[in-house]
Amino acid sequence: MRALLLFTIATRLALGQVESEVEKHFDLAVQLSIDGKDAEAIPEYRKVLELMPDLYEAHINLGQVLLRSKNAAEAAPHLKRAHEQKPAEFRPAYYFAEALFDLAQFAEAIPVYSEAAAIDPKSATAELGWGRSLVHVDKRAEATAHYRKAVALDAELKSFLLELAQAHEDKGEMDAAVTIYREFPENPAATEHLGLLALRAGQDKEAIVALEPVVKSSPTPANRLALAQAYVRQKDFVRAEPILAKLSAESGTFDHKMLYARVLRDQRKIKEAAQQFYESTKLRPTAADAWSEFAGMLILDEQFPQALLALDKVRELGAEKDGHIFFRATTLDRLNLKKEALEYYQRFLEVSKTNPDQEFQARQRARILQLELGKR
Repeated sequence: MRALLLFTIATRLALGQVESEVEKHFDLAVQLSIDGKDAEAIPEYRKVLELMPDLYEAHINLGQVLLRSKNAAEAAPHLKRAHEQKPAEFRPAYYFAEALFDLAQFAEAIPVYSEAAAIDPKSATAELGWGRSLVHVDKRAEATAHYRKAVALDAELKSFLLELAQAHEDKGEMDAAVTIYREFPENPAATEHLGLLALRAGQDKEAIVALEPVVKSSPTPANRLALAQAYVRQKDFVRAEPILAKLSAESGTFDHKMLYARVLRDQRKIKEAAQQFYESTKLRPTAADAWSEFAGMLILDEQFPQALLALDKVRELGAEKDGHIFFRATTLDRLNLKKEALEYYQRFLEVSKTNPDQEFQARQRARILQLELGKR
C-alpha cells in the first residue's frame, strides 16, 4: 500500500477554527485507507478538501487513493495540485507522472518522471516510468538508458526489458529485440520468442538451440511446430518426424498433416506419406497441392489407376501444370495405354519450356510409341 501523509504539527496549527472537523475527517480517511477501505476513504478526503481546499496532505493522499482505485482521471488533478504545492517533493511528482501514464498521456508524463528521477536519483520506478513513456512516443533508443538504469537500481524490474524488446520487434528492429531476449535464458517465453525470431530470420541452428530446451520443459503446439520447421529446414527429418507425427495426430489440421506428409516423403516413406496426403485432401478437398502430392506418392507406389484419379482432381481444380501433364503421360505409359500416353507426351512437349530432362524423356518415349503404334 502506498504510504499516506499524516498531519504535521505545522498543519494542525494552521487549521485554526476548523481544526476539529478537518482532523476528524482526515484521520478517519487515513485509517480507512490503512484498512484497505479506499472506497470509504475517498469521500472523507473530499470532505477535508471542502473545508480546506489547499491542504497539501489531503490532495496527495486523495490522489494516491484514487490512483490505487484505478481512477487516474480523478487522481491527476489532485496530484498535479500537490506537485505544484511542493515541486521539490518526490511523491507528488512521481504519482502525478503515474496518473498521466495511466491516462496514456505519455508525452506529458515524460517531464514529470524526469523531475521525480532528479529529486530521487535512486528511484528505480521513476526511471522505469520514464523509459516506458518514451517507448510509447517512439523514442526507444532514448528509453533504453532508463530501462537499464531502473534494472540496475532494482533487479526485480528486469522483466520489464521484455516489453522494450517487444517494442523493438513491433518496429522491425530485430537485432535490438534479439539482444534483449538473449538476456533471459531462464525465461521459457522469452527463449521461445528468441527461437521464433531466429526461425523467421532463417537462422535455423540458433532457432533449434533456443527451442529445444523450451519444448522439453514446456511444450506447446506452437513451439513444437517451430522446432520441427527448423529441423526440416536443416534437413533433419529424423528429429522432425516424431514431433510432426504427434502434432498431426493431436490437432488433425491440414497444415500439420501436410508438413508431416512432406517429411515422410523426403525420407522416402512413400506409403505413409501417401496416407497423410490423402487425409489432407479429405480435410481440404480444394487443396490442389495436396492432390498433386498425393498423385506423386501414388505414382511412386505404382498405384497408377489411383494416381490418374488424383491427377484428374488437380485438373478439375484448375491447377494442372506441365509437370502434371508429364506425370499423366508416364502413368498412362506404365499402364500400357500407348495412344493416350503418346497424346500427353506430345501435349507436354508443346507446353514445357523449363524441364529439359523431362523433355528429353518425353521425346524419346514419344518417338518409341509412334513407332510401336505405326507398326499396328
